[in-house]
Amino acid sequence: MPRMEAPFSLNKVEVSAEHDLMKCGLYRILPPEGKEIVKKNKYVLQYLHMIPLERIGTPKFYKELSRKLKEMKDPNVIYPVSDEIAVHICPDKNDARNYYIPIEPHLFQDLSDLIAEVEKRIALLVDKYEEPRSKEEQRKILEKCIDEVCEVVHLNGGEYVGRRGMLLRAASLRLREPNNGSKFSRIFNALRSLFLDGHGKIPVTPFELRAIKYLMVRDKVGLGILEPFIHDPYIEDISCSGLGNIFIEHKIFESLKAPIVFESEEELDDFVLKLSEKIGKPVSFRNPIVDATLPDGSRINIVYGRDISKKGSNFTIRKFSKTPLSVLQLIEFGTFNYLMAAYFWIALRDGMNCFIAGETASGKTTTLNAITTFVPPNAKIISIEDTPEVQIPHKNWLREVTRSAGERKGSETSSVEMFDLLKAALRQRPNLIIVGEIRGIEGNIAFQAMQTGHAVMSTFHAASVEKLIQRLTGDPIRVPKTYIDNLNFVIIQNAVRLKGKLVRRVTSVSEIVGYDPPSDSFSYIEVFRWDPATDTFEFTGNMNSYMLEEKIAVKRGIPHNKKRKIYKELEKRANILKKIHESGITNFYELFNVIAKIEREGMI
Repeated sequence: MPRMEAPFSLNKVEVSAEHDLMKCGLYRILPPEGKEIVKKNKYVLQYLHMIPLERIGTPKFYKELSRKLKEMKDPNVIYPVSDEIAVHICPDKNDARNYYIPIEPHLFQDLSDLIAEVEKRIALLVDKYEEPRSKEEQRKILEKCIDEVCEVVHLNGGEYVGRRGMLLRAASLRLREPNNGSKFSRIFNALRSLFLDGHGKIPVTPFELRAIKYLMVRDKVGLGILEPFIHDPYIEDISCSGLGNIFIEHKIFESLKAPIVFESEEELDDFVLKLSEKIGKPVSFRNPIVDATLPDGSRINIVYGRDISKKGSNFTIRKFSKTPLSVLQLIEFGTFNYLMAAYFWIALRDGMNCFIAGETASGKTTTLNAITTFVPPNAKIISIEDTPEVQIPHKNWLREVTRSAGERKGSETSSVEMFDLLKAALRQRPNLIIVGEIRGIEGNIAFQAMQTGHAVMSTFHAASVEKLIQRLTGDPIRVPKTYIDNLNFVIIQNAVRLKGKLVRRVTSVSEIVGYDPPSDSFSYIEVFRWDPATDTFEFTGNMNSYMLEEKIAVKRGIPHNKKRKIYKELEKRANILKKIHESGITNFYELFNVIAKIEREGMI
């Protein structure tokens, strides 16, 4: 197992009824939000006693993190992830990355011998339980077994209580020789020597019992040391690049490092092997690269062995929020503005085809998910992906995923590619087809779908409209040039640096007009443009939008001499979105329901 390496020297703290943490002076001086956090998780208070507060300072406590904290220069912050896990963001002035320290129940303590004994006792009990059918059942059975083999012993008014009280007192009488530990720990060590021979229950403190349950569930049922990162909603990426630290990409504090260190290649290989087996896609020298989806929807990529990765085995986990970011939240973040959102609303409401293009980690899928709230609520939608990332709010949604050959255990199933799923989708009469990402010949089928009147949305790796068209018309996609104008508009999104911070911006929105065979060229109109100097968006297509005037106005039956009325509709929808936002609604699903209600009642 990798080692947890604290970035500073730790004070030793004995936790027992003799030392009630909730009565200490440190607890009394905590702010209200700090007290609220440590009441739920006393390990946070224990951690505060262990760290050198005089050197690093007392951390600030937050129940929830705000994007305003991005401006914090040297963050020293503690926030809860669950009732059992909290996180300390700690500055490291000697490195570009600050520390991300998971505060878990075991808190840098070595409980390996105690856990080994618990595991030995549990091995004799598991046969009386039926095979668990889910992770939750597995967790419950494991916790029951731990309760059966352990007995909590504590102090009450200076006397040991419980069924082992007499033996505890007997053990205390045996402590004749000097010992540097506290009286409580000396008695416990002597007591354990009486019970670790396989007879009777194992005496543990309340803190130890909670730590044993947490660690065993974490390692046997969960993903081991990765569990705190998986549960943290503020983490975007978790990566191990070989020997050394695990690295984190945080939504608020950006690039961080965890004090979890792999010290040998054997240790790292063993961890990666076990990790791949837990997710049901074991790696091997024959099959050293694996892409998979974790139970929470996160995407994981594993590369095994030094043969193909010179720094050793590595893995990357890309996390996704349970609730996608909404259009209004992206407006808050400055990704685009109300007028652009209204433009997407009109376009998708009227079945226009859209690609969202950009570089890796530019936020393409986030924007795609967000703007699906503008697709009519009664639409039938089919999404087709290699790895499930698309999240949409519609009820009539078919989510289809590719399959590798023999992917199921013990099977000899054939592979199912995106090309196959896309062909099948055309027979299912969808109102909208969403392709997770177009990379190959499935792009040709996507344009065939557009030709036959099916609306299509997709993400695409390209830095500009010109590059997008070059990739679409070149190998291996090879879309006929005369088909390109079926793609109505393209959103270009990028990750850019503003005032030293990495942010996502829609840098342009362009409408594809058509292909001119004599000149072998494509024409398009840029209708929105981001100005990096002012961090604002310019509506360059105002009164000059080909799609609004020649496509959508026509579909709506607006006479040619009045087609510019469509711009009034654009402003109206922008104002509606602004009013919804000002009312306090930002949640993805709430926004979808409000928009559906507005359309149902004929307000637009």
